[in-house]
Amino acid sequence: MSPPHLPPDGELELHGRIMPASNATFLGTIDEVSVVYKPVAGERPLWDFPDGNLAGREVSAYLVSEVFGCDVVPLTWLRDGPHGPGMVQLWKEPDEEQDAVTLVEEGQVPEGWRHVFDGIDGRDVAVSLVHEDSTSLRRMALFDVIVNNADRKGGHVLAMSDGHRYGVDHGISLHHEHKLRTVLWGWQGEPLTDEESETVRRVRAAIGDGLGERLSEHLTDLEIDALDRRCRRLLDAGALPTSSGDWPAIPWPPF
Repeated sequence: MSPPHLPPDGELELHGRIMPASNATFLGTIDEVSVVYKPVAGERPLWDFPDGNLAGREVSAYLVSEVFGCDVVPLTWLRDGPHGPGMVQLWKEPDEEQDAVTLVEEGQVPEGWRHVFDGIDGRDVAVSLVHEDSTSLRRMALFDVIVNNADRKGGHVLAMSDGHRYGVDHGISLHHEHKLRTVLWGWQGEPLTDEESETVRRVRAAIGDGLGERLSEHLTDLEIDALDRRCRRLLDAGALPTSSGDWPAIPWPPF
């Protein structure tokens, strides 16, 4: 079995399809290591993202995460599989007793949580969407800004039993146009901490020191330049961005 920081390289054996999912997504094992497999052939076309490109964006998000630090994205790589080449990611089993993002009765925001928006649920009950006010989740919010994540649903946050939070499903990220859609708006407009600013500077420096070259296998020059620009704008602003009416701020559905 490969060390935990290296992709296992044995045969990819599938055990079932993960439902529901917008694109073909399978649970499998490689050398007894549980993984998620998303074949390029199973990607649904999107009007604003090139066909057959989502797997590469998942890998790109992982590469940025490696520089970003904090282990936001599980180990992710490209390889061949039963349905052709695709993205493979280490499976992370969340703690079913924990929720990092949830719905509560409208206006009843628990202590230690952040309010995002109010709405009506499927039973016509007034609710508020909230997320926990944790360092781990705030790091993910910053990461999403950097990679321009267009689909940070509540279900794409995996709450682990040790308090760590993983982010998954980054196939529609790293576009050169503004696409940020997330449920993690609870800190919008707040100043960056010194540690967060240093993290952004580290990502920006890495683009010209090897990261950009690795990303060029999956992204266009325009998209890599846009990544650098987002880092620069974050540092210039010195704060997390605020939502605006120029683009839907929340993915739909939010979970």
